[in-house]
Amino acid sequence: MFDQLMQAKQKAEEIKKRLDLISVSAEVEGGKIKVNSTANKQITAISIEPEFLRSADHEEIEELLVAAVNKALTLADQVSQTEMQALTRDMMGGLGNLFGK
Repeated sequence: MFDQLMQAKQKAEEIKKRLDLISVSAEVEGGKIKVNSTANKQITAISIEPEFLRSADHEEIEELLVAAVNKALTLADQVSQTEMQALTRDMMGGLGNLFGK
């Protein structure tokens, strides 16, 4: 049982490393604001079109930036959940062997 728990921990660490390598991207206002994030929910880049930055008011930029960040983090969370569900399925299959199945 201890070996299986150690394997599960190792797989979780591997998934975390893999999530650092997966990039998601979100945009709002037709791509005028773009946010990139890792699947571990670390924002890696934010870009705002220069023309939009000059023409938009401060409040509009802030609102759209929040929307783009939230969208990117939601996508990152979806990827992360998918990876963790796969790990859970693998773990549950291994735990079934503990009970003689």
